[in-house]
Amino acid sequence: MPRAVGHPAARRERALLMTATDTSGREPEPRPLVRRGIQRLAHEHWRTGRSVWEADLAGRELVVDHLEVREGVASENAARVLGPDNELVWIRSRRFVLDGKPVLLATSYLPASLVDGSAITEPATGPGGIYARLAELGHGPVHFREEIRSRMPLPEETAKLRLPTGTPVMLICRTAFAEEGRVVEVNEMVLDAAAYVLEYDFDA
Repeated sequence: MPRAVGHPAARRERALLMTATDTSGREPEPRPLVRRGIQRLAHEHWRTGRSVWEADLAGRELVVDHLEVREGVASENAARVLGPDNELVWIRSRRFVLDGKPVLLATSYLPASLVDGSAITEPATGPGGIYARLAELGHGPVHFREEIRSRMPLPEETAKLRLPTGTPVMLICRTAFAEEGRVVEVNEMVLDAAAYVLEYDFDA
């Protein structure tokens, strides 16, 4: 039989329900950023001057709060992909912040012989980013490959992304190819796994 709202047993049941559904007082998890892995790299997207990141944002603000551009030597993995003819590279390291929280570390490696003297070696690359500048150099990307894996973060990654204890990261290594299979960029990314949904939408 249903109990009246003021009945002691009804009050106990309501208290139990509230306890069972309480979120323990923690702030609600922020809405994850949907990373659209195929649409964001479409030629018509960056060729028209839009950033590849714009495909993911849905009106939210993703900002770079740390940027370092320098000439140097690629990471071991990037050097393997770029090949022995690209010993010197230009390195672009960025930290991306979403809604005030760091969510992504990205480091791009581009052959110095290809991009020396271009806007790619400057902090501001201009509309369309480095892919539009590569196209202007006659080496626009025509194919991309992404490799994804996950692991627990290194101490430096935990600090830079301000990760709570126990939060894993996703590693994405993207390779951009120009005509005839030439590698023009290797981008190594570290993502806060709690901040992202990776979406791949393609036809059969």
